Amino acid sequence: MAGVWFDELSVGQTFDHPIRRTVTETDNVMFTAMTHNPALLHLDEEYMKGTPFSQRIVNSAFTLGLMVGISVGDTTLGTAVANLGWDEVRFPKPVFHGDTLRVVTEVIELRDSKSRPDQGIVTFFHRAFNQNDELVASCKRSGLQRKKPA
Repeated sequence: MAGVWFDELSVGQTFDHPIRRTVTETDNVMFTAMTHNPALLHLDEEYMKGTPFSQRIVNSAFTLGLMVGISVGDTTLGTAVANLGWDEVRFPKPVFHGDTLRVVTEVIELRDSKSRPDQGIVTFFHRAFNQNDELVASCKRSGLQRKKPA
């Protein structure tokens, strides 16, 4: 199993995920279209030439999904019961077509489930960096995680 059991996690544990991903124009346009987001900043290159960014920026919901998705194989694949929520989602710098993202995850909180003795609640802090090591996204993610079977 790729994921980690709840009782194998520790506060302060860090995962430097080996998967990196270059974001493409296709990623951005398809995700934006599939989610019915008509924002010019994702779709209209000519419009964006007149903005401080000078080019289209990648849909932040795609960036969030990619950041969390990259973390799954090392942390929750096969051991997660449910995603409980995302908090403090931030995008301090834009992501552009052609940027390559890498993700680091830290375990910041663990507690046993009060109603499910075979599970616990884990809070991860995810951070995504571009190819220049600039922080482009971060969030806290809480999930219900299985404990290792007896």
